[in-house]
Amino acid sequence: MRVIAGSAKKTHLLVPRGIVRPTSDRVREAVFSMLGDRVPGAKVLDLFAGTGALGIEALSRGAASALFVESNRPAAGIIRSNLERTRLSGLASIACEDVAAWLKRRTAGNLFDLIFADPPYLRDAGQQGFAAALLLSPHLPQLLTPGGLLVLESSQCASPAVPAPWRLQHARTYGETLVQLIGLLEPAVKNTDPPCS
Repeated sequence: MRVIAGSAKKTHLLVPRGIVRPTSDRVREAVFSMLGDRVPGAKVLDLFAGTGALGIEALSRGAASALFVESNRPAAGIIRSNLERTRLSGLASIACEDVAAWLKRRTAGNLFDLIFADPPYLRDAGQQGFAAALLLSPHLPQLLTPGGLLVLESSQCASPAVPAPWRLQHARTYGETLVQLIGLLEPAVKNTDPPCS
C-alpha cells in the first residue's frame, strides 16, 4: 500500500496483518478523484482509521489537519509510524479509542470538512452494522461543517440506508466495497417577512 498523490506520493505505508481491512489503492484513488478540490485546506476526521491511509492521503494532498480515531492499540501505533514515514505527523493527532465512545464525548465546537469512515464490514444483510449505527449517531452530524462531506465505506451487500439528517450525494461500488458521499440536509429556511396585513 502506498500514498497515491501529493507531498508523500509513492511512500509505502505499513499495514498490520490480520488487524484491519485497509482501503485499497484503487478505491482510495477513486474516492479522492470524486472529492477533487474539497481536500486542500480541509480539516479531516478519519474514523475506524486502521492504517490511517485515508487521512494520510488527504494530508498528502494538502488537507490542513487530520484526527485519526482507532480503537486497536497496535493499529494506532501503525498510524503513528505511517505519519512519521510520510513526514505528516505535525499535522495530525491520534485518539486510540472506540469510535462510538469518542463521538459521545465530543462537542460541536471542533468541526470537520471531511469525515472518512471505514468501519468493519458485516456479511449478513439482516444485521445492523457499524456503518448503519454510525449514520444513526446523533453526535456525528454535529461535527460536520456546513457543506462538508461524510465519506462512508461499507459492503455493498449490507449497505445501510441513509436516514435524515443525512443526504446521499453520490455512490459508487468497487467490487465488494460501496463508497457513499453523504452531506447534511439543508436546514429549512425560515420566512422572516412580516405577515400580510
